[in-house]
Amino acid sequence: MGRVFEAGIPVWRMYIGLQLVHPQLQAMGYLWRRGQPVETTARAYGVQFTPAYIGSPLQEVREGGAPVRYRLDSLTERHHEVLHDVRDGGGTDYFSLPMRIRRDGPLPVVAFATDRKEGFSDADIDDLTRLVDMMGAVTEMHIEESVAQTVAETYLGRQVGQRILNGMIRRGDGEEIRAVLWFSDLRDFTGLNERLPPDHVLELLNNYFQLVGDALAKHGGEILKFIGDGVMAYFPAEDALFMPMVTAAALEAARQLIDDAEAANEARATGGAEPIRFGIGLHVGTVTFGNIGTEDRLDFTVIGSAVNRASRLEGLTKALGVRVCASAEFNENCPSPMKSLGKHRLRGVREPVEIFTLPD
Repeated sequence: MGRVFEAGIPVWRMYIGLQLVHPQLQAMGYLWRRGQPVETTARAYGVQFTPAYIGSPLQEVREGGAPVRYRLDSLTERHHEVLHDVRDGGGTDYFSLPMRIRRDGPLPVVAFATDRKEGFSDADIDDLTRLVDMMGAVTEMHIEESVAQTVAETYLGRQVGQRILNGMIRRGDGEEIRAVLWFSDLRDFTGLNERLPPDHVLELLNNYFQLVGDALAKHGGEILKFIGDGVMAYFPAEDALFMPMVTAAALEAARQLIDDAEAANEARATGGAEPIRFGIGLHVGTVTFGNIGTEDRLDFTVIGSAVNRASRLEGLTKALGVRVCASAEFNENCPSPMKSLGKHRLRGVREPVEIFTLPD
């Protein structure tokens, strides 16, 4: 906008409001004021029901689909507070209009203000209207890129989503990686479904998944997929030298999940809600990381015996009465000593294997 001002259009302030496709945010606002850095403001879902939006010029433009203009030296109490704020900051004239793009859904809205005493001229308004028309194609490109990034990260995770966006999208595309495999599962999920109404089950699941996701994200893990009430995740180790750090991080994530769940269960108990109970299986191994499926419907996942081991280890937590079951391979790579539970059989594994858990 600095160049616009230098070209002779007396823009002092510009705001762009974009509707988002995002699981947490409804809109994003970008505010430019002459001589200052751009300010970015995220708007959570429900902003359309707040006084900040109701009756505002942005609502007027978005719902009416036509430009609006206000001379700020003649405002009354009935005018929205944003206009008073712009005036109090030095603005004299306010012009807002929709940005026409081909994408379905709410249109972006652009608002300009000037601090020139006489306000915008008719020629200025014409120039700003043409400017917004020209900005439409570039803005649409950025919106599409943002939607693709958000959808990929929301449904696939940050690392996997980026791999897909970078072109790893054909069936059979993949690579071998060495990683810590994490598998966690709710206890008695079948019983919960029988005892609780669906909305209570959904609330418990989301509460549990959030706790798992927070613990993993804080320590470098990433959820690969949700399998019913189970979570399959991984901690990548780019080099064998990093494996001790990665196993230590996975163990800290498990400890955090246990602590956070205990705190959540105290709060749930006060409301009479069912506690969150779970088990965690941890294993180290090499897996194939890539695309499987049909030619036109793919799933990005990890495949290999290490995945099965992690799942089987989680299944032992209930029988052994512990929260965490880790393999001997995990223990060998972990710098923190773990407690041996002796040798046990894993379903599908011929010989008994030694199992480890968190120390007392």
